[in-house]
Amino acid sequence: MSSTGRHGEQAAGDVERSGGRSHMELSKRVDDDDDGRPQRTGTVWTASAHIITAVIGSGVLSLAWGIAQLGWVGGPAVMMLFGAVIYYTSALLAECYRSGDPVSGPRNRTYMDAVRAILGGNMVKLCGVLQLANLFGICVGITIGSSISM
Repeated sequence: MSSTGRHGEQAAGDVERSGGRSHMELSKRVDDDDDGRPQRTGTVWTASAHIITAVIGSGVLSLAWGIAQLGWVGGPAVMMLFGAVIYYTSALLAECYRSGDPVSGPRNRTYMDAVRAILGGNMVKLCGVLQLANLFGICVGITIGSSISM
């Protein structure tokens, strides 16, 4: 018997032993997340690294200078206000991560997915425009901050 014939018989036997599913189907199930996309491999350390680089990227350029201009009373007060706003918006985003059931509902992998699932309709377009305007404003602010720092 040829090696291809033997391999075919062996694969057929494996499919029978695995309950009718092939190796590709089994490996796909193991490697996929519960929503059918590739499994995420991030850890607390990688998330922390991303947060630190984002904070350092914007903070080193102009945040310290801007807060220093407010003085010893206004600077820490504004920092506390920023912290409160960031905490609140992070809690809101965490609540919007899954639609419907918070444990087994479908994931909203992007901000626009969350808006589409929760608000729907024309709000997706409005939020998209606001999101792009915010991105534009951030880019302008960072460009100005970096040119002042240079």
